[in-house]
Amino acid sequence: MPHSQRFSLAGHRALITGSSQGIGLALARGLAEAGAAVILNGRDEKKLAAAVATLRAEGHAAESAVFDVTNATAIESAVAGLLSGGRAIDILVNNAGIQIRAPLLQMSPENWQKVIDTNLSSAFLVARTVVPGMIARQAGKIVNICSVASDLARPTIGPYTAAKGGLRTLTRSMCVEWAKENLQINALSPGYILTEMTRPLADDPKFDTWVKGRTPAARWGTVNDLVGACVFLCSPAANFVNGHNLFVDGGFTVST
Repeated sequence: MPHSQRFSLAGHRALITGSSQGIGLALARGLAEAGAAVILNGRDEKKLAAAVATLRAEGHAAESAVFDVTNATAIESAVAGLLSGGRAIDILVNNAGIQIRAPLLQMSPENWQKVIDTNLSSAFLVARTVVPGMIARQAGKIVNICSVASDLARPTIGPYTAAKGGLRTLTRSMCVEWAKENLQINALSPGYILTEMTRPLADDPKFDTWVKGRTPAARWGTVNDLVGACVFLCSPAANFVNGHNLFVDGGFTVST
């Protein structure tokens, strides 16, 4: 295979959950730049439409799918529509996630469940709906967006840590069940990335100093820092990479 084709996603269609902004939108743009037709997902129809319009204005093939990733019925209905007319979903990026910060003893059961459902259960619910088509074609790529919190813990993010740790292990379970069907399922774990969600942390001088001091690269990551790794995991170049968790964290997880 020519080198230029190893990382090409031309002719492939990718669904990226939670992609109306931030990391999800950056990953969708990166996959589109590699040649994929992308499906952006979110719950805010107006925000999603604006993101799709932006990608289309840049010359990319993009469409939207408005559904709640924690609602199995809504997922099944949306995916059925996306697969109508013999269309396929070749790549799934499970990116949807939320963060609710509180000490464990002050975390309400409702907020605990909301974080678990959005960050962990959604990946199972969406995958179980998309994967049958991949198995039928004997080809498919899944990238689960985990976190340095899959391995590390900090106060006030207990449910997020539990969810992302579970997602890393779920990635392994997906691999052992579906690799024989020629599906490659991997995880991508960002470090501290500057997004709309993390802006308040970066604006806190004490936290900003801690992140930069703990990270060997001495800076926050950008959403674009994640694109190359995601394209690699979705491309033919990663056809024998399976069950792996790729950290893109500036060295954060190897620092003490």
